[in-house]
Amino acid sequence: MSLKLTVGDLTIHRIIEQETTFLPALDMLPGLTPDVLAENRPWMQKAGAIDAEDVLILCFQSYIVRTPHHTILVDSCIGNDKPRPLRPKWNMKTDDTYMRALAASGISVDDIDFVMCTHLHVDHVGWNTRLQGGRWMPTFPNARYVFAKGEFDYWTEQNAKTPVPPFGDSVLPIVEANRAEIVRNDYAIGDHVRILPTPGHTPGHVAFNFGRGRDDAVVSGDLMHSPLQARYPELSAKFDVDQAQAAVTRRNFLERYCDTDTLCCTAHFPSPSTGKIRRRGNGFSCQAVAAS
Repeated sequence: MSLKLTVGDLTIHRIIEQETTFLPALDMLPGLTPDVLAENRPWMQKAGAIDAEDVLILCFQSYIVRTPHHTILVDSCIGNDKPRPLRPKWNMKTDDTYMRALAASGISVDDIDFVMCTHLHVDHVGWNTRLQGGRWMPTFPNARYVFAKGEFDYWTEQNAKTPVPPFGDSVLPIVEANRAEIVRNDYAIGDHVRILPTPGHTPGHVAFNFGRGRDDAVVSGDLMHSPLQARYPELSAKFDVDQAQAAVTRRNFLERYCDTDTLCCTAHFPSPSTGKIRRRGNGFSCQAVAAS
């Protein structure tokens, strides 16, 4: 399977760390009923989005977008050596899967100009840092790390109340190394990169638009986790801080890109994870566009 796509004057690489079962669909999507699940099980299984026990299959990955001017990594996945006791598949990982995938793309850690995080959850910031000499150091030494201000402020507040391990080991060391850019929603990089506020999953969640003067591609982050949420935008994940807002954000996003040529690069849909948004009844589908 090729993990490289070209759209407009962009080249996009998928860097996959894990593609695996995650949580039972009825657990992860509290609004999902057994009847609706049964109705959608055949196409979900065919799409590789659910297993025989109705457990959702998610991909955990970064996207690297090469514009004519910059090499930008969006969402840095899970990371190694990080204590994540609640997630055995992520806890104190030591595998070389992510770094091998990065090398296979022909890109090195030194080539990354910007690391941009759609939000600051554990599986989107992990490779921001790596353990070197007992300290958390920026994995991408030449990069500026872009955090949306609303998101950064929210987690700063949460971390002050109760320590948030991913914030402590994967975000604050970037700030301390003076590599962070805490940005507002009007932030842009040249004429190719823009922020799209998409609150709900977290208060400051954002998507990133890429393309010269138009949205050739959008990296959507966690405004949806499963293709089932495109079909039924009202289905919010149990991890969404504001499930009602997340549902509104999701429908607005899907309406915005429905029947356009914009390539939607989802964080967690099963491979190929990328597609064009199309209308389907009162909902939508993300029609797969595989890398060539």
